Amino acid sequence: MDFSLPGPPNWPSMLKSGCRVFVGGHASVPHALVQNLIDNSKGFSDIELVHGLALGDTPWAKEEYRQLFKVNTFFIGGDEVRRAVDEGRADYTPCFLSEISSLFTDGTLALDAVLINVSPPDEFGYCSLGASVDICMSAVRHTKLVIAQINRHVPRTAGHSYVHINEISACIEADEPLIEVTPPPIDTQAERIGQYVSMLVEDGATLQFGIGKIPSATLKYLCNHKELGIHSEMLTDSIIELLESGAVTNRKKTFHPGKVVTSFAIGSRKLYDFIDNNPHIEFYASSYVNKPTNIAKNDNMIAINSALEVDLTGQVVADSIGYDFYSGIGGQVDFVTGASISRGGKPIIALPSTAKNETVSRIVASITEGAGVVTSRGNVHYVVTEYGVASLKGKSIRERALELIRVAHPKFRAQLLEEVRTHYWVPHYQEKYPTDIPELGGIQLQKLVIQGETFYLRPLNPADERRLQEFFYSHTKETLRLRYNYDPKQMSREKSCNLVSVDQSSDAALCIVRQDGSRVTIHAVGRFYYYPADNSCEAAFVTRETHQGKGMASRLLARLIDIARQRGIAKMMAYVRAANKPMITIFEQHNFTRVFSDDPTEVELVLKLEDANV
Repeated sequence: MDFSLPGPPNWPSMLKSGCRVFVGGHASVPHALVQNLIDNSKGFSDIELVHGLALGDTPWAKEEYRQLFKVNTFFIGGDEVRRAVDEGRADYTPCFLSEISSLFTDGTLALDAVLINVSPPDEFGYCSLGASVDICMSAVRHTKLVIAQINRHVPRTAGHSYVHINEISACIEADEPLIEVTPPPIDTQAERIGQYVSMLVEDGATLQFGIGKIPSATLKYLCNHKELGIHSEMLTDSIIELLESGAVTNRKKTFHPGKVVTSFAIGSRKLYDFIDNNPHIEFYASSYVNKPTNIAKNDNMIAINSALEVDLTGQVVADSIGYDFYSGIGGQVDFVTGASISRGGKPIIALPSTAKNETVSRIVASITEGAGVVTSRGNVHYVVTEYGVASLKGKSIRERALELIRVAHPKFRAQLLEEVRTHYWVPHYQEKYPTDIPELGGIQLQKLVIQGETFYLRPLNPADERRLQEFFYSHTKETLRLRYNYDPKQMSREKSCNLVSVDQSSDAALCIVRQDGSRVTIHAVGRFYYYPADNSCEAAFVTRETHQGKGMASRLLARLIDIARQRGIAKMMAYVRAANKPMITIFEQHNFTRVFSDDPTEVELVLKLEDANV
């Protein structure tokens, strides 16, 4: 079938001063079409241009066009638009990405015309919106006039991305490459964050992610996962490696199984070629992709989003720096909400711990004056920095503060603990802030698979106060007697706090935990106390009864011996009840030798660390 293109726009007959025009965005802004409007704008004034993130040059936001256009953006991006918003020549309208279309349908932002960038029509007359379906499709469906730039560089994408040529009132033919965004290099900081986030992703999960170093690093560390799916508002170049690795099959998805679901793509030409005529990747309107109840139809939905700062209660600032609006709400709240109600879902906020060359902490006692909360403290389950994973769901304000201080940059932790005392109740005995174990390296978390179960080995920290208390009360009288040489009746919060508040640069305390969603359970604890008088240390362990005999104590001991040796400690000692033969065996398996003891009920063991062969 042969479909003829409509003629070029006759702007004076189509528009008038004061009308509202939507401009397609992201990488697919119809730049030539907008320039055509500018070139034929004589007699026009006060045209409101509505758009989301617009990549590339945005001349309509320049000072010289302030009488012609008034910009109203849902997402601030680019120097010209940001400057216009800062100077009051442009407006920023915060709105969840899933709900922007409703502004067009209910007349809140009724549209007079829509400017879009589309592929040439196929044999049936259908043009594709290509890499930017998002809110463009909703705008097209709720406007009086659709004016298009027919562009051979626009990829043809599967899904609901098509506009029939008969729906287009006017067009120009202008072949312009889509704006390319080169993936940023992944630095050490992003690498660590990506590793931590990847540990929260289980095989069979469905992913949502954004753009930048952290998502790129995360996807890199997911290439060895299995049966992953993707339901994400946007795609970047990182998806190509993940798909080619075989980690993504989409077979386990419970919503649109077998398909990658998205609404727009931002990346290089390689990405745009990859999505072109790719039947495995389907594009839909943001009102569909970002609808929280649709997101939640995916079991094990993992939403990975970023932030500018997070306060110690878990409030997330994502669109403003103080009083300066920086970006937009976008789809963060949509996906955080959807993931939180998904069966097995995990909403994750991932961000660097500092800004401005480590002079400013992004984990703050209270949000910066003027900044706005995008995601509430009630929605956030996990906050990840290069220093670890803070688990917030079900945590009290005090527990949240300790969790978040733990993942803050070490040089800000003492200050944050002191600042939180001025705002929230912190008991007098909560004196120490979390410290890392340098010998564990950049990643303070090690994944362990023990008899088919997944556990994590990490430092014990002040946020474990309640967990250690629960661990204590899980023990039988026999375990307590063998560990403590008597039958202690109580583990007060104060005593538990003292046990988990460890100066890890001197002593060392490790634990093995099981994490089921946001619930963390301690299954084994191992520690040593350092004695500077003779450069020695004393080791001790306790394991939950249900997991004794599985090698947890042995793993902890091996790691503690390694830490002590790296610190140049001369010897490690242990005092074990004579009746505790399994524990004695573990020490002897690690080359500890018995020494004479005056107490027949106790066995003393010593390991000369310089001779250790572990």
